This record gives sequence, structure tokens and C-alpha cells, in this order.
Amino acid sequence: MKKKLIIVLGIIFILQPVFLLGQIRPPANAFGSMDNAFARMEKTTYDPDEEYFLGRSVAANILAIYKPFIGNPALNRYLNLICKSLALNSTQPSIFNGYYVMMLDTQEINAFATPGGHIFITRGLVQAAATEDALAAIIAHELSHIILKHGINMIEEMRMVLELDAFGQQVTAAAGQSNKQLLDLRNSVADFSNKLIKTGYSKPQEFEADNSAIALLAATGYNPGALLDILKILQGQQNQSSGMFSTHPSPSERITNAQTAISRYRVNDNSSFRISRFINK
Repeated sequence: MKKKLIIVLGIIFILQPVFLLGQIRPPANAFGSMDNAFARMEKTTYDPDEEYFLGRSVAANILAIYKPFIGNPALNRYLNLICKSLALNSTQPSIFNGYYVMMLDTQEINAFATPGGHIFITRGLVQAAATEDALAAIIAHELSHIILKHGINMIEEMRMVLELDAFGQQVTAAAGQSNKQLLDLRNSVADFSNKLIKTGYSKPQEFEADNSAIALLAATGYNPGALLDILKILQGQQNQSSGMFSTHPSPSERITNAQTAISRYRVNDNSSFRISRFINK
């Protein structure tokens, strides 16, 4: 467990703050004193603040690949309000530094969720959604990955012993050493984060996130069937081979699974009340 904490602390000191939507800021003394940090070394799970900073390092690497879409602040606020509404009806309405959604300025059809509350949705996927309920379905699915701790669990399951051992050794060696060593460490962080993004989630995790999203949509008053609309969009994008398409179950498998889950819920159709406020461009 010592190596795990060294890794997380290395990420914090090497990757400087990434401010998603201008809102994500590490609270003062987030890790407390160094003595308190080392007192947590033997823990077998990540603390909320550690999850947040690990997720933020992944977010930094996502933003190194994609530019944030800043052309419509009202749309960003709208997506975050949907997210907050869904989170309030979840089993984890609040986390260390809150949930935040950011649009990526690309026409790719994709979305990412990182530990600690960061949700990224491409401009192409947002524009492909025809209703607020469909936007809510996208966010509910990614929110479920965070709440179910799929990112953290994937890190634990993958283990990546060789990379993590080398990473921990580099962190120890780099402390107070040359800029070259610090650069090597930063590259190791980037490699680790890219592997986390590109590997994607397992089939069981995707089915679990879909089932959780359906329950979350129903609890918030959205149409659970809106997830099917999104899955049908993905069905036409199977030629993509990265991000959410790399190891996901096929959209047809997810549609079959979702149809079974949706049949368990009865929600009054109140979508007409959301038409006037709907934004996707």
C-alpha cells in the first residue's frame, strides 16, 4: 500500500491543477500533513481525496488530447445541472469535490468518466442527443461508473505490477533530483493515464453502469428508455476503436440488457415539460 500512496502523491506534485469548467480546485490542506498522509499508507482502498486527485491526473491527460468546448457556457451549465439532479437521486449525492461535466470540442461520439467525479462528453455525442432525457442518459451512465467505482476497481484489478513498481521507484528517485527525472515521472503518469482511458471498462461493468443509469433516470423522473436512444446512436459508430468503443460490449448486447432492465420501471412521461429548455448546441 505504500507504493499506492507514493503514486498518488507523485501525481499531485507532478501534475499541476487542472481546473475543469473553472470550478475544480483542491481544497486547502486536502491531504493534511505529511504525517497524516503516511499514517494512511496501509489502507487497502483509496480515500475520497486520493480518488479525486488520481481522477484529475487522468482528466489532465484527456485534456492533452481533446480541447474543452468553451463556445457555449449556457450548455455547459445545463449539462452540469442535469448531472447535479441525477446525483441528488443517487446513492452518492456528494463526493470530495463534487461532480463536474465538461464538453470536449470534437465531433467524435464518445464519453469518459474518471475517478473522483470528472465526466467528459464530446460535442458530437451531445449534438447527437435529441432530448434532455437522452443527455441525462449519457450523464447517468458515466455518473454510474464513478459511483460504482469502476475506474478505481479497474486499477486494482489490472495491477500492472511492473509499471507501478517502476513508477513508485521513479517517484522515490525523483524527489529533489534532476528535471530529467521529473520529466520521466510525468511521462510515466501520462502512460498510466492513457492506458486507463484506452483499456476501457469490462462488459460486466458496462452492463452494471447501464442498469444503474436506468434506475437513476427513473428516480430523477427521466424516461429510462432514453438510454436506448443513446445505445442506438452508438450502434452506428462501431467502426471506432478507442475510448468507450474499445472493450465495451456491443451496442446490440447493451440494448438487449437495457430493455430487460427498463421493463422493471414505470415512469410517467413528463418529457414535454423539458422541451422548451432543451439545449444541445
